[in-house]
Amino acid sequence: MGQLQDRTLALAGIFQAARLVQQFSREGQADPTAFGASIRSVLLIDAGSVADVYGDAPGVALGLALVRDKLGGETTPQDIEMAKYVVALMQLEAALARRAEVTQAIQTGIRSIGSQMEFFKSQADKDTQTRLTEKLADLYTHTLSTLSPRIIVTGEQGHLATARIASGVRAVLFAGIRSAVLWRQLGGARWHLLVYRGKLAAEAARLLGETNR
Repeated sequence: MGQLQDRTLALAGIFQAARLVQQFSREGQADPTAFGASIRSVLLIDAGSVADVYGDAPGVALGLALVRDKLGGETTPQDIEMAKYVVALMQLEAALARRAEVTQAIQTGIRSIGSQMEFFKSQADKDTQTRLTEKLADLYTHTLSTLSPRIIVTGEQGHLATARIASGVRAVLFAGIRSAVLWRQLGGARWHLLVYRGKLAAEAARLLGETNR
């Protein structure tokens, strides 16, 4: 697997998390397949490959479509908000990289959650996914939300005030940070979104094409 493919998958993970935040905050629900793959990726801190983190390309199909379309030139009114979340996730990850004690607390917490969840049994197990969401949201509150800059989520207040949705938002933000860590470890940088946007969009299209065969 090449570096471009790995970087594109990690970037798709960030874009997917940003879109899921929008879906929760604006619509009160999120794509269930993308949500499941994203939050499970947080637990896979010892995965053998980038593809394994997401369950291969299908796990970030939503994110790959966004990378293909948004970096390829297609824009909608939602894109400014989504771009804000993508940049905010990268900024928060950069802040995390400077705080070894918070990183250690997160790693310890994730290993504990993974043990408690018995490796999340089954993708279709809604009760297990609900518990995983709540545990990730709680860990986010006690670690990542203590860092600056904090990510400000906007949307319908009626949705954001709901405990289930608030937990979902925090869990997918955690997933976005997981992907942002991967992106940085693979040499990714914010300026790549401009300089290499065409290559990233083309690679995302290729991966989606393979997924849809």
